Formats: sequence, C-alpha cells, structure tokens
Amino acid sequence: MRIAIINGPNLNLLGKRETSIYGTESFDDYLNTLKAIYPKVEFHYFQSNVEGELINELQRVGFDFDGIIMNPGGYTHTSVAIGDAIAGIKTPVIEVHISNVHAREDFRKLSHVSAKAKGTIAGLGLKGYELALQSFL
Repeated sequence: MRIAIINGPNLNLLGKRETSIYGTESFDDYLNTLKAIYPKVEFHYFQSNVEGELINELQRVGFDFDGIIMNPGGYTHTSVAIGDAIAGIKTPVIEVHISNVHAREDFRKLSHVSAKAKGTIAGLGLKGYELALQSFL
C-alpha cells in the first residue's frame, strides 16, 4: 500500500512551535515511528509552506497512491484551490489536524478541504495521522 502524507505551512516546525498545542515531537521523528509500526506501507512524505506546491503535489500523487493523508495547516481555512485540487484527483484524501480546530478561533472552523475529503480527524495530536492510515488499511 502506498500512502502519501502532505503537510502544509508551518508543520515543518513541529516540536519547536507552540508546543503546548502541537507537542514536542518533530514530524520526521513521528514518521519514523509510523514506518517502524507499519513496515509494509510505502510512505511518501511532502511538506511545503507554499500553496501552489501543495496543489502540485496533490496532482502528482493523486492518481497513483492508495491514500493521501493531508494536513493543510492554515490553508485549510483560506484555500479554495486546495479543496478544488482534492476534488480533481482520484486518490482519497483524509484531512488531519493535530489540534481541535473547532475549539480554537472562529476562523479555524471553516474548512475548504473537509467537504472534498473522505474524512476529517482533528484534535487527537499526531495520533490522527495513524488513525487516518488505519482507515486506509
């Protein structure tokens, strides 16, 4: 099984930024843990702070992978284009958020991704990525 994980802006700072919200573990360390737990899964990881690069990556992997786990970060609430890119690909996408976006600022309650995604997981920390993976398995 081939799974792509695509993370949006500022997620390269996991483990360093707002640790009270996002925790102290880097995503690279977490991904290594996932790879150890699921050795038969072929993981592809991509992170960018640039909206267009995220769209390009969705289109690149969106026809050949078994699933995409995506945390669009702040673009969740602003990017119609990312939502449109998800609607335009074949591979199912599960939207993941480390924090509970519905318990935060009002603007975070709007997602341009959720309606296009197979499902959404929010507020369970990094564990949300593993739960999304398990839904594909």
